[in-house]
Amino acid sequence: MLSTMEQPHLEFAFACRLMFTRVFAIPGVHNGGFRSAVLVDEGVFEGPRLKGRALPNSGGDYAHFRDDDTACFDARYLLEVDDGTIIYMQNKGFLWGRTPDAMAALRAWAFEGGPPVPHADYYLRAQPTFETPKGKHDWLTRHVFIGIGERLPDGNHVRYFAVT
Repeated sequence: MLSTMEQPHLEFAFACRLMFTRVFAIPGVHNGGFRSAVLVDEGVFEGPRLKGRALPNSGGDYAHFRDDDTACFDARYLLEVDDGTIIYMQNKGFLWGRTPDAMAALRAWAFEGGPPVPHADYYLRAQPTFETPKGKHDWLTRHVFIGIGERLPDGNHVRYFAVT
């Protein structure tokens, strides 16, 4: 099915589960809020047309947490497809709480062993772009993708969809 002007169509492309346990913060940055960095320790991805792993230590997520407690993230890392192809992925998006205490609860869950936070309590959306060698995976370079994600205690799980 193809998107129309009246009705966009999303096609599942792949899910990606990234684990990051190393967290760094730069508090009180000049444009407000703080900067954080979480580095990719490991990860896996799988979809109808590709499967593989995130290359450990190939990048991370460098989020700016604005004064309104919205995280504007910019993640960059390498994916290795099972056929050996290396893909560069850059992922930008937002994480913010739908409830007043959601972001504090997410931080407590992720960094202090606090209780899980229901997915409905926060918004985690991403828009990735890709660089691939010419060939069977370059379809990734010709589509717009959106990701719907969830924060987990040791990383993220995001399902990506191509706008057809």
